[in-house]
Amino acid sequence: MLVKSAVFTLLFSLSYSVIAEEAITPESLVYCTVCHGSQLKGNVNIGAPRLTGLSQWYIERQLKKFKSGMRGAHPDDATGGEMMKMVSNLSDQQLTDIAKWVTKTNSAKPTSSIHADAQAGKALYQTCAACHGPQAVGNETLGAPKLSSLNDWYIVTQLNHFRLGLRGAEVSDTYGQQMKAASAVVTSEQDAANVAAYIQQLK
Repeated sequence: MLVKSAVFTLLFSLSYSVIAEEAITPESLVYCTVCHGSQLKGNVNIGAPRLTGLSQWYIERQLKKFKSGMRGAHPDDATGGEMMKMVSNLSDQQLTDIAKWVTKTNSAKPTSSIHADAQAGKALYQTCAACHGPQAVGNETLGAPKLSSLNDWYIVTQLNHFRLGLRGAEVSDTYGQQMKAASAVVTSEQDAANVAAYIQQLK
C-alpha cells in the first residue's frame, strides 16, 4: 500500500496544482492516463481500473463521491484516498467534462486474470442481477453501473471493500449503502473471485 501511495505522489505532485486550474480537455487529462493508461484500460500494478465502457452518469457520480470524501476516506483504501486527492480541487463542471471524455475512449475488453469457480459465481450473481441485469450491463434507473466492462481483479477488490466496510459505509451514500447490503451474499474473498469470474464470462 505504501508503495502504491508513493507512486501516486511521485507522478502527480509536480503537476496537480496546475492541472486543477485548467479547463478539462483531452490535453489536460494526461494525469488520468498516467495511471489508467492512454486508452484507459487500467493498470493492475497500481490498482487503477479500466474506465472504458462505463457510463458518463456513473463516472461523474463516483468522481463527486471522491471529491466529497464519501468514497476513498477509509484509511485502508489507499487507491481511493489518492483519487480523493486527484479530484479535490476540480470543479463540478470539470468532473462532468472528465466523465464525458471517458465515454469517448475505446480499448480492448479486459482478459481474465483470476482463476475461480464461475459456476459458483453465477449462483451468487443472481442477487446482483436484480440491479445490474442478467448480462451485467447495468441499469441507470436503479443507479447500477455496467460491470461487464470492468477488470475482474477490480470487481474482486470492490466487492471486498464493500464486504469489509471500506466502501459504502457512509450513511449519506445511498447507492453505496444499497450495494453494501446487496453484497452481503459475498462472504469471502473466494466468493468475490467467483462472482468476478462469472461476470468475466459475460463479456
